[in-house]
Amino acid sequence: MFPFNPKLLSVRITLLLIFIFSLTCLNGQNIETLFSRLKPGQTIPSDLLSTRSVVFYDVSFEQEELVTIQKSFQQTGIDAVLYYANDIISSGRDVTPVLIEHLINREIKYLVFLAKENGSYIITVTIFNSKGDFVDEGQSAWQIKHNNLKEMLGYIYGMALNSQKKKNFLINDIPEDGEVPNIIHGRRAEFFSLDMKVDKLAVPKFGVESLDKELEELFRSYYSGQFVLADLKTDEKEIRKQGIPYVLCYVHTRNAAAKQILGYDMSKSESALASVTYPNGAMQLKAIPSETPVYKFYLRHIDSGNVYLGTKWDADVTWQEALRNHLKGGYNVK
Repeated sequence: MFPFNPKLLSVRITLLLIFIFSLTCLNGQNIETLFSRLKPGQTIPSDLLSTRSVVFYDVSFEQEELVTIQKSFQQTGIDAVLYYANDIISSGRDVTPVLIEHLINREIKYLVFLAKENGSYIITVTIFNSKGDFVDEGQSAWQIKHNNLKEMLGYIYGMALNSQKKKNFLINDIPEDGEVPNIIHGRRAEFFSLDMKVDKLAVPKFGVESLDKELEELFRSYYSGQFVLADLKTDEKEIRKQGIPYVLCYVHTRNAAAKQILGYDMSKSESALASVTYPNGAMQLKAIPSETPVYKFYLRHIDSGNVYLGTKWDADVTWQEALRNHLKGGYNVK
């Protein structure tokens, strides 16, 4: 059961086609897109036991399982210095460069992905390319699959130590949570920008005609300022040269994680977070579980990096609802 199953790749490609219609082009890096660029195999990286790694795990993993994995990595010599839930990778366009910089500063060489699928555990190890897309097209990856976690970790232990000399010794015995990226480089404002009465807003497009049309219709319905649908590939400096000082952004991740990324007070542990929404035109509060993936929109000033979050937490489970909530909440709704 250990060798790579080629059906996994086709499953991930199928998932990519499903997910692409639920994500807007503002996402930093879709995890499914990342996997589709890899060529999984059975060759273990030659210096895995002498370099640093970062672990991205599926949110279905329990803390006890992560502790078991880290203790095994410690015995094996895999220096996994940071652990992140894998939705951090696709949580937003503003998150990606900060996360990449942090991994580079920590001298990370390998990416370790932990996943579950149909009752089996999957570990994928591949090199970190130190660029915004994390991995190159067609690069190799070492992948192991098994329905018993401890047996799989034992196999990794034996295979690794039989193929190379262990050089990593000062390894954490518990999984260390990675730092939440600080994506706000200017002022953080929990209010709406008054400049939008006169300034233009760049709204990145999906690149899919039907979704771009829906995006434009939402803005025409709930936004009375000036906006321009912009190609995501266009550099923000070029957008600024066109006289557009603001850009629409968002984070897309678990509800509690989204609030943490955007700098909200997370000192209280809550199973659900109240979000402002407008299902029938009137403002209502909607309880969304902390672990439910949501979208939260905000505006960023290109020159200063100032971020305008709005006066209320207005995240929602679909990008359409979240965008409507944000626009209707403070930007001169019609």
